[in-house]
Amino acid sequence: MPRSRPPEAGLNDPKDWICLAVVGAPKGVRGAVRLTCYNENPKEIGAYGPLHAGPGGKPLAVRVIESTKPGQIVVKITGVEDRDAAAALNGTRLFVRREVMPAPDEDEFYHHDLIGLAVVHADGRDLGTVRALIDNGAGHVLEILDGTGKDTILIPFTLEAVPTVDIKSGRIVVDPPAGLLDDA
Repeated sequence: MPRSRPPEAGLNDPKDWICLAVVGAPKGVRGAVRLTCYNENPKEIGAYGPLHAGPGGKPLAVRVIESTKPGQIVVKITGVEDRDAAAALNGTRLFVRREVMPAPDEDEFYHHDLIGLAVVHADGRDLGTVRALIDNGAGHVLEILDGTGKDTILIPFTLEAVPTVDIKSGRIVVDPPAGLLDDA
């Protein structure tokens, strides 16, 4: 008979968590912080349940104070009472359990699921692995770490330049515009 796992087992597995926000600089002197949010509506950041400081980390209760610009809000985190405590959180990534998030639609992906996927050119060349998905304001860009681990390649994350994303097989096929990659 197989052994059962305690309910808490696996809570620290990064694959079971989605990063929803990153804490930025403090705002004011009473412990408020700016959050850069990755969910569709930043004002609803608390709708997914408690945010955790890291996958499986300490749960943090947040209350939205104001929206400042697209993708950014100011929040008050319970227990953070002054500017120094707020500044200590700068750079902290905030996560929720994957199971509370809606399943992405076809041709939609959680950034987290793309990180580490193998990237191959449409002609079959291995290009490396996905290091990050960057929002540059005009759209998203795949940051690919080449096979040497020293250089990065940037490819626009569009249907034309990235025709195939196969998370199950762990690979992405790219067909960048002519001249984007230096073939020399």
